[in-house]
Amino acid sequence: MNKILKIFQDDIKSVMTNWAAALVIIALMFIPSLYAWFNIIASWDPYGNTGGIPIAVINEDNGTVLRGKKINIGEEVVKSLKQNKSLGWDFVDAKKADQGVKHGDYFASITIPKDFSKKIGTVLSDNPQKPVLIYVVNEKINAIAPKITAKGATGIKEQISKNFVKTANGVIFDIFNQLGIELQKNLPDIEKLKTMIFWLNDHLTEAENIINTSNQDADQAEKIVADLQVKINEVDSILGHAQELSEQLTTFFDSNKETFENLAPAVKQNLIFMEQTAADVEQVTGILLSNTANTKEKQSALNDGITRLTALIHAETLLINLLNQVNGLGTAPLFTGEIAQLNKQKDSAERLLNNLKTIQSLGTPSQDLLVRTNQIASDLSSGLGLLVNQYDSKIEPKFAQISDAAKQVPVKANEFFANADQTLLQIKKILQDAAAGIAIGKRDLALIKRDFPAVKQKITNLANQIREFEKTEDIRDIIDLLRNDVKKESDFFAEPVLLKEKRLFPIPNYGSAMSPFFTTLALWVGATLLISLIPVEVHDLPGTYHPNHVYLGRFLTFLTVALCQALIVTAGDILLLKTYVVDKTWFILFGLLISAIFMLITYTLVSIFGNVGKGLAIVFLVLQISGAGGTFPVQVMPSFFQKLHPFLPFTYAISLMREAVGGIEWDVAKHDLTILSMITVITLIFGLVLKGPIEKYGGTMQKKAKESRLIH
Repeated sequence: MNKILKIFQDDIKSVMTNWAAALVIIALMFIPSLYAWFNIIASWDPYGNTGGIPIAVINEDNGTVLRGKKINIGEEVVKSLKQNKSLGWDFVDAKKADQGVKHGDYFASITIPKDFSKKIGTVLSDNPQKPVLIYVVNEKINAIAPKITAKGATGIKEQISKNFVKTANGVIFDIFNQLGIELQKNLPDIEKLKTMIFWLNDHLTEAENIINTSNQDADQAEKIVADLQVKINEVDSILGHAQELSEQLTTFFDSNKETFENLAPAVKQNLIFMEQTAADVEQVTGILLSNTANTKEKQSALNDGITRLTALIHAETLLINLLNQVNGLGTAPLFTGEIAQLNKQKDSAERLLNNLKTIQSLGTPSQDLLVRTNQIASDLSSGLGLLVNQYDSKIEPKFAQISDAAKQVPVKANEFFANADQTLLQIKKILQDAAAGIAIGKRDLALIKRDFPAVKQKITNLANQIREFEKTEDIRDIIDLLRNDVKKESDFFAEPVLLKEKRLFPIPNYGSAMSPFFTTLALWVGATLLISLIPVEVHDLPGTYHPNHVYLGRFLTFLTVALCQALIVTAGDILLLKTYVVDKTWFILFGLLISAIFMLITYTLVSIFGNVGKGLAIVFLVLQISGAGGTFPVQVMPSFFQKLHPFLPFTYAISLMREAVGGIEWDVAKHDLTILSMITVITLIFGLVLKGPIEKYGGTMQKKAKESRLIH
């Protein structure tokens, strides 16, 4: 031990008494810090400064006329982008944009073609065409910028699509609502018309008897016929309004026939979304049961499961309400079974949500609660999967029946009102004849008596048609379906599912999030600089020190400088750069520990292998930059780096520093510390065991290399 300390003391003395050596050592202490600090500052907030990325926007849209109204989607997009500061939008002509993208003045260009609005307007035609945005990107300029500009182009497309869906659905539901209001407003007239026809039907026999006995009671016959004429005139007036309403109903169903047909795909998409969400929640409960998942992973999975279940229950509620609305439109209720199944699945989802919230509040739930929760999730996923599997064979045909029934409503109404109109004309003529017959006496009673049975039959048929219509259709159900909150309905179909985001361990800027990687990298770079500039041998008389004395004694010198490097870079991150660090003390302590370990690894490589060890230290640096997952998730890297990842010191060093930055989860930190401790022990044993033998047999090679005066 004395010899080890003697070597260390001599090194310190040499530095303190030689100003040139002291300057070199001080420089070596600060250089790694500069490496980390410049990189952290350069990447402080790149995604918050995307407003400086120039993108050319060319609007060539000529607009179009839709139902008598002039629209220009291109102008609306330009107006919206002028308020959008997320990217550097520049509104230019095609020639300038093309030249600018080629020469790097713009990273990309987005062209709105001449027929953009025109193609959007074809949605109301028999041959709808999808409009196209032309996106041109120069991928030569920068590796990341094309990804950012592509997000901007996709955002424009999605915003146009969302606004179009919202507007189109708003128009459709507004038409629905207006027709429902019109039907409801005319409902008293429709009911009155029905009542009048039934009254006529009920009094036809009485009228027939009066005609048969008109010779004995002509005055009474005259009064009844007059009453009938008054009633017929009222019916005729009401029928005029009813026919106008029937024509509106026919026009509505002709222009919106696809709306009922589109309900089925929307329901299917909702069922698929609910099934997928239930499957995801089942995976969450599986993670909660798993013995391999750590506390951080379980907490993250639990929060994700609660968020997904909330969205699932919301979607189930909306779908149940929709099915309840359309359930009575057919000849009989069609969706009673499906509604019952969905209510059952909704109850299961609510029980599952309550269980997850209980698990979250308990922190350490019982195994029985976890097992029951997993079983509920499995049953929920299976139940919704069964509904999806039954959709094509059982559910979709029912929507077809609903659509067919809806299409028959205006047809039956038109047939009914046409028959009613023709019948009323005949009745009015007959009653006029009846009045004239009463006036001129019995002479014309024979003619009236001859025609009256036909009139009676026609009115009876008309009444029967009304009763048959009421058996299969209820106009109040149609009114309830058509009447709606236009804004709420259109908003729902434009964005049926909402995302609620909850951030764990939030870090306010990208530079702070990258500080664990750049700080760790700087510590390895600092260690590599030390082994490159400071010799690991002790120049003394042969035989004075054992190789292990030299190994440990000179390491203390390297360790001292490495700890100073770590203290400067970690304290500078916090105090100079103001990086976000939750546990500042642990950030510095972890940095000191990591620097000591890195110094031991690189020092051991050079101490044993000489110049070859310096090369190995650089090779390890390159592999760790690529494979440690410091910038991109290791899961997106090639399989070679994924397999290499668990064996790299950077992996656990970066993870440990991230814990200090975002907030320490001690089960994660203890795992990282354990692995780093194992690496330290293995490296130390490796150095102590091999230092002597390799120095003994490798000295000749090193001596020969130095004779070249190219290698020291």
